[in-house]
Amino acid sequence: MFVDSHCHLDFPELAERFDTILENMAANDVGRALCIAVTLPDFPRVLALAERDRRLHASVGVHPDHADTDEPDVDTLVRLAAHPKIVAIGETGLDYYREPREDEAACRALRERQQQRFRVHIRAARQTGKPLVVHTRSASADTIRLLREEGAEACGGVLHCFTEDWETAKAALDIGFYVSFSGIVTFRNAEPLREVAARVPIERLLIETDSPYLAPVPFRGKTNEPAFVRHVAERIAEIKGLPLAQVADRTTENYLNLFKILD
Repeated sequence: MFVDSHCHLDFPELAERFDTILENMAANDVGRALCIAVTLPDFPRVLALAERDRRLHASVGVHPDHADTDEPDVDTLVRLAAHPKIVAIGETGLDYYREPREDEAACRALRERQQQRFRVHIRAARQTGKPLVVHTRSASADTIRLLREEGAEACGGVLHCFTEDWETAKAALDIGFYVSFSGIVTFRNAEPLREVAARVPIERLLIETDSPYLAPVPFRGKTNEPAFVRHVAERIAEIKGLPLAQVADRTTENYLNLFKILD
């Protein structure tokens, strides 16, 4: 069985054909998927989808890129995370990729806002005991620093859709986090990322689609979906020289252990 540790089934590209998405999961032996929230207004829709099928669970959080939304507070996140279908806090983290570099004051304000939001999520995760789903892009040093400063090793989590270097991966592993690879690892120009994947222990590795984005080879350019996570697993098996069944079994076990899923 395969698992998709990160997907956005509430996005229109997938929500509009939800039943077909579930059928495709079954046809490709994808037995679990984690539906990720990116804003609080969207959270009820994410939760409602997860409640429709036992194979689905969900997270609660606000993506760092969403500036035009109410700021979450610890109490709100803790309250929403109490639902039994919610197994993680996030998607949270830091993303400096689109910061206005020509405007120093705006750049500083963006970083401060994102960092404060990230701290709120880490504190909620520690309070609930539920792991973090962390997004980091062009911000790896600050991401690791804040995880350490806020004691995130107490709740654990995953750096999702990993695209950073080995030093960042090792720093995350050193505080007990998992590292998750998406369809990017199958891309022709992703050799540096494959080198990182080769070094991440299989015991601390997850796979994901980040659908509807980042469809793996041979589906590049198409709408991604959880059924395609099998192709990520196949590339990880090739990189590590492991049987596909071992990668499937171990990443499934990692997923269930990290998110404390017992059903």
